[in-house]
Formats: sequence, C-alpha cells, structure tokens
Amino acid sequence: MAATMQCDIVSAEEEIFSGRIASLSVTGTIGELGILPGHAPLLTGIRPGPVKLRDENGEEQVFYASGGFLEIQPGVVTVLADTALRAGDIDEAAALEAQQQAERALSESAAEMDYGMAQAALAAATAQQRTLEELRKIRR
Repeated sequence: MAATMQCDIVSAEEEIFSGRIASLSVTGTIGELGILPGHAPLLTGIRPGPVKLRDENGEEQVFYASGGFLEIQPGVVTVLADTALRAGDIDEAAALEAQQQAERALSESAAEMDYGMAQAALAAATAQQRTLEELRKIRR
C-alpha cells in the first residue's frame, strides 16, 4: 500500500470530504501545488477552482473550492473553503449563466455597475467551469 495522509475538505457549512489520500493538487495564491505524503508544513491561500485528489485506492476525485486556505501538517492536509462542493454537484447550466451575466456586466459601461462584484462573479463562474472540465477528464 502506498503512503497516505489524512485529508479534510471543509466549507463554512459542512465537511465535504474526510479520508486517506495519496495526493492532492490545488491552485494556491502563488501557483499550482502538488501535495504528497511527507510534504513540509505549509499554510497558504488557495484560488477558486478545482481541488483534485487521489484517494488511497487510486481513484481520482474532484471538488470545487471558492477560495480559502490550505494547511499542511505532518500526515494531515486540510482545505478550508468558504464554499466547497463535489464537482458532480455543480449546476453546469447555472455556472454558465453566471459566467455570461458577469461578462455582460463587465462589458457594459453603466456607472451603477459594481466592477469588483462583477469580476468576482466571473472568477467564481470560470473556476466552476474549470472544475467541471477536470471532472470530465477523469471520467474519460
């Protein structure tokens, strides 16, 4: 059996995943991170997007995190996210519609538009689309 570590993916509302994993990959605030058992302790921010893991049986799973933090301690990795979902629970049509609405809002030059809110909405919707693409890759 390959070396594993405990992984917990937690949102503000609930625990999404808890179990033994062989690896985890996520986009940190300074770039892509690949985590294997024995990784040095680390605390870093994560960007919205897919959180991919390979469980102790070698099966890949994909989750969406809206951003948050990644903490690595000896033998334990924790993803703390405001919002976290299993990739299969993302409503693809709603994510696409949200992305299109945000793009429209950014292209309009209305004075009452909240540019920051539109950018955040676009980033979240785009991250959900990337997460769904990752899920499709492992289902092939």
